Amino acid sequence: MQDHRPVDMQALRVFVATAQDCNMSRAARRLDISQSAVSQTIRLLEENFGAPLLNRSARPLTLTPAGIALLNRGRVLLDEALNLRGAVIEASRGIKPSLRIGLVDSFAATCGTPLVQQLLRGTTQLSVRTGLTPNLGEALARRELDLVISSRSLDLDGMANHALVSERFFVIAPRGSTPVCRSVADVKALMRALPIVRFNQQSHLGEQVERALRRVGLNPPRRLEVDTADTLASMVAGGIGWAVTTPLCLLQGARSASMLRPDVVSEINAERTLFLHAREGEYGSLARETFAIVQTILRERIAGELGAIAPSLPGLIQLHPWSDSD
Repeated sequence: MQDHRPVDMQALRVFVATAQDCNMSRAARRLDISQSAVSQTIRLLEENFGAPLLNRSARPLTLTPAGIALLNRGRVLLDEALNLRGAVIEASRGIKPSLRIGLVDSFAATCGTPLVQQLLRGTTQLSVRTGLTPNLGEALARRELDLVISSRSLDLDGMANHALVSERFFVIAPRGSTPVCRSVADVKALMRALPIVRFNQQSHLGEQVERALRRVGLNPPRRLEVDTADTLASMVAGGIGWAVTTPLCLLQGARSASMLRPDVVSEINAERTLFLHAREGEYGSLARETFAIVQTILRERIAGELGAIAPSLPGLIQLHPWSDSD
């Protein structure tokens, strides 16, 4: 009968040592234990898994498919166990631990590189995942990530949401198109000439844009949707249509910026906010340091890049102070 107890790490060490050479006596000498202890340990592992790990009828011994799977995964687990003590000791001395961070796509494409450069200086190991806000939030809840920067507040128990920056929505149109949009009436005139290029309605950003348009009485026909901000900017630059976007999203599509005209419509008084998420009571100082790094990047680097596209764009982003509870 299969045993569902956790695998003993010492037993796993014995199996890996045996599997490396497919030789029990050599493993016994390496581990300084008896060959019978090696044989008994592997038998107990086989009972635990309910499957043979070694083909004992072959000479020399060979691994079964189950044995190959255990060897491959077992090596990883043993390496992690060997590194565990060092990581705990380093953390106790104030050395930052390994960090797994998730970044929403538009932030990763514009601020991700300078953020990673800074974080690498103070962490023992760094893993970066990019994607959409819902997926990153789920990964944080499952403890697959330690910090997340996303575009919505996460309503999860034990989660701290720190507002980083808010950015206003504005209209982009092909350079040279008419009219220049300064009012909702201008946008309606533009709608008669060109279709809107929308963000995918399943995305949080797409939802926010739709709400902003409906709030001022705009409901353009749904003809074209795209998944990414750089694709949206490219479509508008190519003269296909117009769109509503944010400063960071436009910066993500900066290659197309010279062929775009950003129009600020005061009546579309809507914005999106990016948040830094962390589990309460964990990575507290690291979360605060990451918050400060991001704010510096936005203030000293991103604002300049936006200003190079159009002088009005830096004024559309607002940095938020650190708050212990948002």
